[in-house]
Amino acid sequence: MQRRFDQLDEVWPAGLGRRLGAMLYDGLLVLAIWIVTASLHLAVVRLVLEVPAEQVGTGLGQVLSLRLLLAITAFAFFAFFWTRGGMTLGMQAWRLRVQTLEGCSINGLQALQRFLVAGISLAALGIGHFWVLVDAEKRSWPDIASGTRVVVLPKRR
Repeated sequence: MQRRFDQLDEVWPAGLGRRLGAMLYDGLLVLAIWIVTASLHLAVVRLVLEVPAEQVGTGLGQVLSLRLLLAITAFAFFAFFWTRGGMTLGMQAWRLRVQTLEGCSINGLQALQRFLVAGISLAALGIGHFWVLVDAEKRSWPDIASGTRVVVLPKRR
């Protein structure tokens, strides 16, 4: 169920600096999640599947399963925060919120679209994120693709 946010008249489009700051914070959090995920994957491979130490990471199944787990955990992190309150922990620190154009929380499909296009944006040397510098509404490729926008929240009084 989508939630309608308040203070819609007091927000403005987020610029590149704040977005990059939030991305750095969230990147560190995702890295920590990935360390735990990789450790659990290694434990399963070694202890449950009883793969010898010298063969860990050599099989295609091991490599693909770890990559899939890393992608799923990263998406789960972002989707959880984006669909609930519109803010990841990094976005909270920079007073940013992702929302629909109508001012509501985004849905799971929009979160998936944002996540996938953000990956494409990074793969394109960050061009999709730097797009906020040329777009009149300060939208990045993930914003455009998912029909959302990232806004700056006013300081709490």
